[in-house]
Amino acid sequence: MSSENAENAGPEPIEPLAPGDSVPAVEPSGVASGAAPGGEPGFVDDFAGDSAGDSADDGDRPEVWDVVVVGAGPAGASAAYAAAVAGRRVLLLEKAELPRYKTCGGGIIGPSRDSLPPGFELPFLDRVHAVTFSLEGRFARTRRSRRMLFGLVNRPEFDAQLVEHAQKAGAQLRTGATVTRVEQHGPSVPDRRTVAVVLADGETVLARAVVGADGSASRIGAHVGVKLGQVDLGLEAEIPVPPSVAEDWKGRILIDWGPMPGSYGWVFPKGDTLTVGVISARGEGAATKRYLEDFVARLGLAGFEPALSSGHLTRCRTDDSPLSRGRVLVCGDAAGLLEPWTREGISYALRSGRLAGEWAVRVAEAGDAVDARRQALNYAFAIKAGLGVEMAVGRRMLSVFERRPGLLHAVITGVRPAWKAFADITRGSATLGGMVRSNGLARRALEVLDKRMDTESGVGPAGRGVTRRDEEDAATAPEESAGAL
Repeated sequence: MSSENAENAGPEPIEPLAPGDSVPAVEPSGVASGAAPGGEPGFVDDFAGDSAGDSADDGDRPEVWDVVVVGAGPAGASAAYAAAVAGRRVLLLEKAELPRYKTCGGGIIGPSRDSLPPGFELPFLDRVHAVTFSLEGRFARTRRSRRMLFGLVNRPEFDAQLVEHAQKAGAQLRTGATVTRVEQHGPSVPDRRTVAVVLADGETVLARAVVGADGSASRIGAHVGVKLGQVDLGLEAEIPVPPSVAEDWKGRILIDWGPMPGSYGWVFPKGDTLTVGVISARGEGAATKRYLEDFVARLGLAGFEPALSSGHLTRCRTDDSPLSRGRVLVCGDAAGLLEPWTREGISYALRSGRLAGEWAVRVAEAGDAVDARRQALNYAFAIKAGLGVEMAVGRRMLSVFERRPGLLHAVITGVRPAWKAFADITRGSATLGGMVRSNGLARRALEVLDKRMDTESGVGPAGRGVTRRDEEDAATAPEESAGAL
């Protein structure tokens, strides 16, 4: 599996503004006033100078939206909501008809919940209070919590509800609209303040700013030049089960550390259906499929016919990957923003989508390329200072997990502070990056693990996977949690 070197776990070097430039006094989402933006490699300045043609008679010009958002998943719906609630004219384009299915466990952790629009009622199908961890089906340990850890939703229902909130805020939705490309210069662009969004049927939609939220195979991401460093394959089955089986799983999920480096499986209960899935590095397709088949059989679920089976690639950005180009921003999967270790993406989509929508408003208001560039770089700085730091720590955790899954299994099931950290992160009262930055013990523990990874003879392709030492670590962990949180 590809994982990035995460030694630089903070925003990239600050890029100085041009002489005479100033950062806006009021910044969206808590970005400090006067903070300089982070450098944005890969940025292409398509235009120079003030907009041309703005003095033309408005009656002779085509309609221009303030913000066009491409993709109506959690990232796109959040961006559309943020821009619409600011009073801007927003168009949300989605190629599918809603609701539509997406391969996803549907776990809503604390950061996801905290990023939802005001008044959003989560359509939980179950509330998780217990987690069973296993290592390739062995050494199963269950940890429990008196308080809810997180909730489970069906993505079609959850996504559709997010879109409804964006519409209530004023965004207009168009489904069945496939975007083939965006243009920032050329005959389709009437002036230098406008972006042309070209649809598959040949129609051109004009906007002052565009947000790309069109998934992991994003056309907008390709336009921006997003670079990916980690690609994984997730396979999933939605399995209807009888009430007796559903009752056994109610309120409890299973996480199984898998046979390939960096792989794991999950069972998420959703009423009368179990969502069962596995994920591993791309290039291990046959092994990943076998893992899912063996996993389902081991759970005693092979006799139940899945209502739906699906697959999906998840993609993580590299540290130097751009987040904007001209008046175009990217967020969520389109930007390669997700947690590298767990590949959790909903919270990253919601948080980056909200920031993209807020900064797209600023880009739309920009009168020239210099100002538009400043706002786009401020967006990049906000992403890198928050989600970028989280991703850097996640890469380090993935590196440890790939090489010593048994060690992590033993720690999380047998060391009470580690379980408490897991619970705090899922509830949203702490973040992995925040713990490493502020907790000396957590920071030192990760540093020790990093050093062990560098010095042990098992490092490298031949030594990856589950070792005898891993099994010994797992076997010596306590049989059950001593007490609930």
